[in-house]
Amino acid sequence: MSVSVNTYTPEQPASASSRDPRKGKYEKNKCHKKLRKLVGEALTDFNMLDDGDKVMVCLSGGKDSYTLLDLMLSFQQHAPIDFEIVAVNLDQKQPGFPEHVLPSYLQDMEVPYDIIEQDTYSVVKELTPEGKTTCPVCSRLRRGILYSHAKKIGATKIALGHHLDDVVETLMLNMFYGARLKAMPAKLLSDDGQNVLIRPLYYCRESLIQRWADYRQYPIIPCNLCGSQDNLQRQVIKEMLAGWDRSHPGRVDNIGRSINNVTLSHLGDRRHFNFAGLRRETSLISALQLD
Repeated sequence: MSVSVNTYTPEQPASASSRDPRKGKYEKNKCHKKLRKLVGEALTDFNMLDDGDKVMVCLSGGKDSYTLLDLMLSFQQHAPIDFEIVAVNLDQKQPGFPEHVLPSYLQDMEVPYDIIEQDTYSVVKELTPEGKTTCPVCSRLRRGILYSHAKKIGATKIALGHHLDDVVETLMLNMFYGARLKAMPAKLLSDDGQNVLIRPLYYCRESLIQRWADYRQYPIIPCNLCGSQDNLQRQVIKEMLAGWDRSHPGRVDNIGRSINNVTLSHLGDRRHFNFAGLRRETSLISALQLD
């Protein structure tokens, strides 16, 4: 399976203000301000960026990754530290994939980018049994390729576009189908210790990102692997959360907050809390003994 990489480096940084349309300026600015606040909190809370970082922003062509790139460019201009951004897209050679869209968009934005061309689509289709989801094989292949490319270009951080809905969906998936209390971390060290993954949209709801994407009118590229599969477990969870948003506003947000507010002594994992070592305190002198 051969790999080719197309690289583009602009001469000057982009000007974000010159790209903003004027229509709906107030609401658009309000949406952007809220996104910046939430992303800023995530960057700070989890110490996602360091001075001198080279951040590889993974760009799929979906609304989440476009929004991620926008916000990272905004913080690059205004953050008190200096860091470099390189947008990276993995062209998996899906049939009908519009290869011109992302290069054209990124050149217009004057953002440095790499397009990695590797036919993982055929591999995924070959390795996935009929009727099974392609996600496990696809994600493993993509992860390996992106990790290797990050090392190749000297990236110190890999930025992914997962948001709060993704985090809660992953929590529910692991609980319902895997019997594990496990979600999606805001910051993660890869198993080999060579890559640090960050998720700056960690506190952002998908609905807020969708509003921003509508304002920006991104050239969205659908995924023909994930999007073509019906009855995915994640889609079932997504519909459940959408129902909660309608009937119990705030519930999904509270579940997201609970992930950051864990009391280990009130769960049951003996690996993370020493229940066996709990003993009644016997060293205290009672008032009766003092008499």
